[in-house]
Amino acid sequence: MAEEYLTDDEQLEAVKRVVAEYAPWLIGGVVAGAIAFFGIRYYHSYNDDRALQAATQFSAMTAAMQANDENKSRQIAAGLIKDHPSSPYADQAQLAMARLDVDDGHLDQALAPLTQVMNNSKDSELKQVARLRLARVLIDLGRPDDAIKALPDPIDASFATSAHTVRGDAYLAKKDTSHALIEYQVALAMAEAAGINSALLELKVQDLGGVPAAPAAPAVTLYKAKP
Repeated sequence: MAEEYLTDDEQLEAVKRVVAEYAPWLIGGVVAGAIAFFGIRYYHSYNDDRALQAATQFSAMTAAMQANDENKSRQIAAGLIKDHPSSPYADQAQLAMARLDVDDGHLDQALAPLTQVMNNSKDSELKQVARLRLARVLIDLGRPDDAIKALPDPIDASFATSAHTVRGDAYLAKKDTSHALIEYQVALAMAEAAGINSALLELKVQDLGGVPAAPAAPAVTLYKAKP
């Protein structure tokens, strides 16, 4: 190759030319790599710190609620929602605020935080929890039709029993006993199949003149309410 015929001085000069030509690119690449490396480390460290702060605030809120300190509970929950809106702890804080509103008898104020979690949470289970609680609040507010709309069918299997029960409550609030009985019987069959205590559901069915479905039945048998 041509390099084999170059003198030592000529080879040194050739190396210098290569270095002079590519040095800015090499240095830039090293600097960019360093920035990216330390940037990623800072990003993860920042996120870890934020997550720890959110967890600490959530623990403090839980302690305040257990101590029945409503003012402190609300203050911490509001700060958690404001400071860490994308954290799963913020969803829990929204549910806590709704619970406090319900306990205080301010049902209408509980609608906003429950709707927020139902529509925007990244946690599918929390979304369903919020949906069920929202439906119950709507029933208590005398809005059973809105409660039924809040519980579309099908719903996640792990929440189906509760969803049918709440829908039954909504129909009962409308004095639509036929549909209420159907919902209760479906919920009862699901509860028995899952080994869930169904005593309350059995009472609901019997109160409407229905007969509880047999636990071993392969399908739910529906009965019409007595006139």
